[in-house]
Amino acid sequence: MAGAGPELKKALNQRQLTMIAMGGVIGAGLFVGSGTVIHDTGPGAFITYALCGVLIIMVMRMLAEMAVANPTTGSFADYARKALGDWAGFSVGWLYWYFWVIVVGFEAVAGAKVLNFWLPDVPTWLLSLVLMLLMTGTNLISVSSFGEFEFWFAGIKVAAIIAFLACGALFIFGIWPHASMDFSNLTSHGGFFPKGGLAITAGVVTVIFSMVGAEIATIAAAESDDPERAVAKAANSVITRIAVFFVGSIFLLSVILPWNSADLEASPYVAAFKQMGIPYADDVMNAVVLTAVLSCLNSGLYTASRMLFVLAARREAPASMVSVNSRGVPMMAILASSVVGFLAVIMAAISPDTVFSFLLNSSGAVILFVYLLIAISQIVLRYRADASTLTVKMWLFPGLSVLTALAIVLVLVQMGLTKDVRIQLWLSLASWAVVIVLFLLNRARINRLPEQVEAEPTGEAQRVLVLANQTLEADELLDELQRIDATGRATYYVCVPASPVETGVAWTHGAVSVADATVQAAQDRLDRTLGALTARHLDARGGLGDYRPLRALQAAVDSFHPDRIVVVTLPASESVWQRFEVVDRAAALGVPVSHVEAASLVASV
Repeated sequence: MAGAGPELKKALNQRQLTMIAMGGVIGAGLFVGSGTVIHDTGPGAFITYALCGVLIIMVMRMLAEMAVANPTTGSFADYARKALGDWAGFSVGWLYWYFWVIVVGFEAVAGAKVLNFWLPDVPTWLLSLVLMLLMTGTNLISVSSFGEFEFWFAGIKVAAIIAFLACGALFIFGIWPHASMDFSNLTSHGGFFPKGGLAITAGVVTVIFSMVGAEIATIAAAESDDPERAVAKAANSVITRIAVFFVGSIFLLSVILPWNSADLEASPYVAAFKQMGIPYADDVMNAVVLTAVLSCLNSGLYTASRMLFVLAARREAPASMVSVNSRGVPMMAILASSVVGFLAVIMAAISPDTVFSFLLNSSGAVILFVYLLIAISQIVLRYRADASTLTVKMWLFPGLSVLTALAIVLVLVQMGLTKDVRIQLWLSLASWAVVIVLFLLNRARINRLPEQVEAEPTGEAQRVLVLANQTLEADELLDELQRIDATGRATYYVCVPASPVETGVAWTHGAVSVADATVQAAQDRLDRTLGALTARHLDARGGLGDYRPLRALQAAVDSFHPDRIVVVTLPASESVWQRFEVVDRAAALGVPVSHVEAASLVASV
């Protein structure tokens, strides 16, 4: 395990979480894609934003209900697992990770194109790599450095929107210099819905994706001082943020500029500021868009790494993804996630129309699958819960919950019926199918694990090395020790790999505090085990080892020189150690090995 400091206090504070929650929903899509939505829909586009905003608000409310009732580091992946089974938790975790690592690569490319506005002679791929390095470094420094960068990124985005809202309101009400009250653009160019009422659905997919990110606050909350309060506050404030930032600003754009203006489709906020006569609008809004892109890149890398951390904690990703450094940073998870981002940037440079396009399309509908599973999970868990114990509840349950799930399905149907985005739906479904296949293969591999062949006990073991973690207190262990040490005269050494996964603390602690919690949990478990052995008048001592069991075992063998090794695992379906053949590899050390399955502990872990 990476070195754990004596105290890990660098976490996200309430100031940072508040701004992350405020800015998380404002992506570059609002500044860039809104013009296309208005052009495809007409002046009534703000109603499309309002309807999509309601959908996001419902999802956040359902998520808040579950998060406050059952706070875990895994957030919605854990709720899907609890409600629908392991396949759902596995799907949500890996799909969400995949979505964000692709977004990271996409945003790096988008940011580079913005920088080309000022640096036209610098290759886009080089600028993309620089942005990737910058944001990866920011995430690797510390959790608080991510929070501080995101605080200022989000702050700039929020300030820009507030400035636009203030200036735009003054302009349309005639308080702005050389302006008069004029709302004619809402009706004078073919009407409120010039392309018909059904056009309100034309931009739904674009709008939904421009709002993605509100749920990030529920993941970041795991590394705050008061996760439950942070989640509830983020869910409640999303209503105001969507109503003001999205619906309010799109309404102003529709009033200030004709819906069929070419300038509106190219860069809506720049066009609006120019209409007001504000100088340097191009430079100012490009700087804001760059900030929005960097914010999305920064938070996307953070989110992907934390989801990978959670998957490792649930034994569904390599255990090394749960290791953290002395600053509470899951470096391996960050680097693994950033590698995909770097690959996406490279693909954008050498194969933009094939591989990179495929990657983007294959993640296009993934977030909707995640939202759908969140909605279904909330419905299932709510029926299982005692409603009187819930401090945050979904409104008008079950009606609104069912309508939300149905609305998400309708958005997916809309994607299937829309030629431009149909490929995203099919490739995203293919991505989900791949994840399900991987889940089934993993389960099949576990079920095919060979039965361990035990060396025949002599009853006269002299030096017994026990390798175990959460299985230390299993009744089966004591039974095995009595079996191999009939005389009760052996010397015992208990080796406990200090693994966040095996101690179980990765279920309850975020990356920032998992190191200290792991050491404490492993030490407590070791102390209790040694106490139980000495109470039986056995000669026992022990120590903590590397989070990787085989390295911990090798070090213990080298120092203790046992004539017998006892490896205690969970049953195959629950055991990472069996999955990675720790028992077989232990036997290669040349010492007789006994394998004990702690079936009595399955219910508690």
